[in-house]
Amino acid sequence: MVPHPLREAIEVKGSTEFTRAELVGILSFRLRLFSPAEAKARIEEWIKEGLLVEEEGKLFVTGDVESKKTPEDVFEEIIAHIARSLGWEREEVLAEISKLKERYGDLDPRLLAYLLGMEKGVDMSGFREKIEL
Repeated sequence: MVPHPLREAIEVKGSTEFTRAELVGILSFRLRLFSPAEAKARIEEWIKEGLLVEEEGKLFVTGDVESKKTPEDVFEEIIAHIARSLGWEREEVLAEISKLKERYGDLDPRLLAYLLGMEKGVDMSGFREKIEL
């Protein structure tokens, strides 16, 4: 099972407390999960969802980062997994997914990402149950 990006950030830092810049840096540069702009947008989403709370300039993970999964989260997890496995940038994975979309048509993006991983020889077994449509 691929952990939530916040779970991975907690493991990197060893704490559930971050500055905004620190969390963006961990998600973008250390874990290579998102671009800095995407990391900032995700942080805002997680604050709205209650996974993060901001107090006195600090972000605190307060929600259950193990059970909060949306289709978009699963898609992002698959992209991050493929990028890490192949040593690619996120944008390279998205470009390859776009090529598959041209070939297979308007399939669910999670399925296209899964197919890309399979096609490139990446172990995608952890995602099989997550993409049931």
